[in-house]
Amino acid sequence: MKVLSVGIPCYNSMAYMDKAIESALVCKEDVEIIIVNDGSKDETDRIGKEYAFKYPESVKYVAQENGGHGEAVNTGLKNATGLYYKVLDSDDWFDADSLKKVVEKLKELAENKTELDMMIVNYVYEKPSENKTVPIKFTNVLPQNRVFGWDEVGNFQPQQNILMHSVIYRTQMLRDCGLKLPKHTFYVDNLFVYQPLPSVKTLYYMDVDFYRYFIGRTDQSVNEKVMISRIDQQLRVNKLMAECCDVTKLESKKLKKYMVHYITMISAVSTVLALKSGTDENIEKKYELWKYLKNDKPGLYKEIKRTLIGSLIEMDSVLGRKAILTVYALSQKIFGFN
Repeated sequence: MKVLSVGIPCYNSMAYMDKAIESALVCKEDVEIIIVNDGSKDETDRIGKEYAFKYPESVKYVAQENGGHGEAVNTGLKNATGLYYKVLDSDDWFDADSLKKVVEKLKELAENKTELDMMIVNYVYEKPSENKTVPIKFTNVLPQNRVFGWDEVGNFQPQQNILMHSVIYRTQMLRDCGLKLPKHTFYVDNLFVYQPLPSVKTLYYMDVDFYRYFIGRTDQSVNEKVMISRIDQQLRVNKLMAECCDVTKLESKKLKKYMVHYITMISAVSTVLALKSGTDENIEKKYELWKYLKNDKPGLYKEIKRTLIGSLIEMDSVLGRKAILTVYALSQKIFGFN
């Protein structure tokens, strides 16, 4: 059994998928690579088959009808045989030295029969158009180089979100928690990293800049204009996150605090996109989101409103809107996330 399965969702990815695949092949003896062709119309099929033929012991190739990024992640998980599962988007890549360290640590933990639910690593925003490289680290929040539980977690800063880029989950735990991402929906990576958290009992953090997150393609899902055009999908994921877990019933106060932190940030993004669109239709969708949270998820709503950002994002005033847009613009400038 390989220690790590890496699912690589691909859709019309021929221009850049090689870099992602090659970065995972650095540890091909211990890593299973699952290339999922999500109904591409370019040469993705040919490239995927070539890798599977060249590296039959390390690479699987799966072709499916187009189901969207979430369905490709589901397919990767379904075909994974490794002890741990990691998603690598086809336009991103792994740092070679960091991958070697991560794989060695996962092997060591497995050999010692230490059951680890989630490993956390750093991710790095790579924005070549602005010659910007910004690592997101957790050294001030998480214990390093040892297994720990939620009660040992510190306070996350607004920019410190445990994204899909930074997590490696135990494969069976993902299956046991019933994770299944919706089809034809963007931004499900937020659901992927959020829904399993109540099932995570043991964590391990390595301070390595492991995942390189490319920012810059104009058609990229995180491009701001693209996100505004897909605001309905952002809002759908926002609601699915609210529905997947009742945070008010979580035993761990630290886990509850983090999950409130995370969904507050997602709700802030939904609100900002609606405001920046400038259309009455999208502004109304913002109202609908907060009405839904208030009426259908009152416990979660109260928790969000207790946070500083949560107290700002629902404010229907010039001051409130200006404050949240200013915070967003400042974060965007510093981290270059879209």
